[in-house]
Amino acid sequence: MKLEHVALNLPDPKAAAAWYAENLGLRIVKANDAAPFEHFLADDGGSMLEFYANPTAELPDYAVMSPFTLHLAFTADDITATYENLLGAGATTAGEMVTTPAGDKIVFLRDPWGVALQLVSRNVPL
Repeated sequence: MKLEHVALNLPDPKAAAAWYAENLGLRIVKANDAAPFEHFLADDGGSMLEFYANPTAELPDYAVMSPFTLHLAFTADDITATYENLLGAGATTAGEMVTTPAGDKIVFLRDPWGVALQLVSRNVPL
């Protein structure tokens, strides 16, 4: 078995897909301009996210969820520059940058839709 994708119900999946493509380097591999407006995004390793707007399902209030409840984690070679770039693109901070006992650097932000993002620079890659 292989994980195909993780899906998030969002109010504006087209705008979110464009933001993730522009600011996090994901590629939009499938986009539907009809409801529920599914947009699939892939990274270079084949991991995918699906954003969609399904009015029959509850729209989570991502902005009030703890980043430890749900977050999308992205590796960053230059975590400080990536953090600052995302803030300039409309993300908001969701915590201070910390260094773990293992030497990993992590910081939480929120995308413009309130979804928690984690940037991580691992001392030893997983």
